[in-house]
Amino acid sequence: MALDWIGFGYAGLLALGGFMGFSRKGSIVSLIAGLSFGLLAAYGAMRVSYDPSDIKISLIAAGSLSVIMGVRYNHSRKFIPAGAVAGISISMVIRLLLLSAS
Repeated sequence: MALDWIGFGYAGLLALGGFMGFSRKGSIVSLIAGLSFGLLAAYGAMRVSYDPSDIKISLIAAGSLSVIMGVRYNHSRKFIPAGAVAGISISMVIRLLLLSAS
């Protein structure tokens, strides 16, 4: 069993981003969303670690954030945090789709 280090790193970034939004702006919504999506992504990374073709959970987390943060970036045009999270999430979706194809 090879651990999905990239997936766990992505999950950690999401959780850290939620904590940063809370600590800098006092945003409870950022904290809850960051921790929730971080836990979902970590669970997905654990599933991918056991079976590389089991990408459903990870794909749901990354796909949802791609859309949500992409829309937020389109409205605000602020790269941090919306554009960065959208870009990383799109990269994660592409990675997962390539992983399932192999």
